[in-house]
Amino acid sequence: MVRIAIVTILCLFIFAKPTRVWAGDFVEDQSSGAATSGESGDSTFDPFSDYSEFEEGSEEEADINFFHNGRFFSIGLLGGYESFTDTLGEIYAPSFQFGLFLEYFFDLKLAMQIAYITASHSVSIDSGAPQPGVPSGVYTGSIALSHFEFDLKYYLNTQNVTRGLAALNPYLLVGASTYTRKTNINGSGGEVDDSAFGAQAGAGIEIPLMHNSAFFGIQATYNYIAFPGQGTPITVFNPATQATTNLNLTPNGDALSLMGILGMSF
Repeated sequence: MVRIAIVTILCLFIFAKPTRVWAGDFVEDQSSGAATSGESGDSTFDPFSDYSEFEEGSEEEADINFFHNGRFFSIGLLGGYESFTDTLGEIYAPSFQFGLFLEYFFDLKLAMQIAYITASHSVSIDSGAPQPGVPSGVYTGSIALSHFEFDLKYYLNTQNVTRGLAALNPYLLVGASTYTRKTNINGSGGEVDDSAFGAQAGAGIEIPLMHNSAFFGIQATYNYIAFPGQGTPITVFNPATQATTNLNLTPNGDALSLMGILGMSF
């Protein structure tokens, strides 16, 4: 009886050991298969397969580049030449304009600019015939034109441009503006004040100076101005005769601007 029991235990031991080894081999095969699947790029069961540490690295590199090479804001002066198109170009003489600006940089390529610009233009309106109090038939005067600009500036990438042109920092500009106009016509007996909204678009370049702490620039813009009274003939009231004269001119037109820029960067 004892012999039978010993033989039974030995048989169980012999058959149980391979079973435990086979189970271990199965687990190893499954784990090695999963590792092979992950290494081969099968991300079916990987919830983090879209994550890439290189994305954060590129963003961090861009931030470091901005803090090292970029500008936070700039201030400076504007000065240049302003003229008009269409009928306004016939009655408003071109003149010098000047102003100042403040520019804030979101990153290396995009910036927001606020500017105040003012100019004074002489006015000459030929009515075509002698008028009461104006024997020559030519009304003269002046306008004072001031406006605030709110612009977005996009700086173009010049990495693939030749070395001499890469330092010019070209940019495109688009924005909106609000205008104030004060008109004085000799013989009309008073000043006419009005305001208008406008929009502008243009382009320019900036040339770094003083180890990039300052710059000189040139900027050209087309300024659309929705002056009140566009499409309506100009009339002048003569206080001496209490009569209103129609000058047979419709004040249509927009402004063209070419300015030089001198700024400091911080």
